[in-house]
Amino acid sequence: MHPSARQNCQHFFNTYQSAFPAGGKVVEIGSQDVNGGLRDIFPDSFEYVGVDFVAGKGVDVVLDDPYQLPFATESLDVVISSSCFEHSEMFWLTFLEILRVLKPHGLFYLNVPSNGVFHRYPVDCWRFYPDSGKALISWAKRNNIPAALVESYTSEQAGDQWNDFVAVFIKDEAAIAHYPNRIVDQLAHYSNAYRYGSSDILKYTQLPEDLRKVVLINKVLSGKIRSI
Repeated sequence: MHPSARQNCQHFFNTYQSAFPAGGKVVEIGSQDVNGGLRDIFPDSFEYVGVDFVAGKGVDVVLDDPYQLPFATESLDVVISSSCFEHSEMFWLTFLEILRVLKPHGLFYLNVPSNGVFHRYPVDCWRFYPDSGKALISWAKRNNIPAALVESYTSEQAGDQWNDFVAVFIKDEAAIAHYPNRIVDQLAHYSNAYRYGSSDILKYTQLPEDLRKVVLINKVLSGKIRSI
């Protein structure tokens, strides 16, 4: 797990945990600990279940079908998935399953690469851009689920190549007042963010972080600016 992925999940927990129910049930999709995990971000007071498509460290439940979750409808408080959806051939089916098992006030935290090298595990299919969260909400509503995008943003690199698309969804838009705090209100460095209730893109940029760095370097080399 690259550093920014873990940092982003920590921001999510710090921002939303005050509204989580005591002893809430959390399910992580894609929980195998290959080079770090997220389980320890949540205190032991939470019931934490890690699911994945293969057995391994950090996996409590191995899925028979990657598009069916073995949990009752409206039984979970929080579902998280980090660095997993890019490896799912049909992530939109998984998204609907996640919404099914969430309680009406339940949250889904998603972290997916917005750039980065081709890395098959066992396949590598997708990258997510700023409008991806809204597209998933359109898919939910098409399937008669009143979900809402609470917020989303693209995080900055943390000593590596990865920029992550981060999104927080709620199962039922009518319950959104249950969560008054937002990560983007507290985070200093991010780009292309959506915040529920606003039509504007916060910190809008067309250029990903790598290209912004190239532009700055070229300006230094051309003498237009003295230093970065």
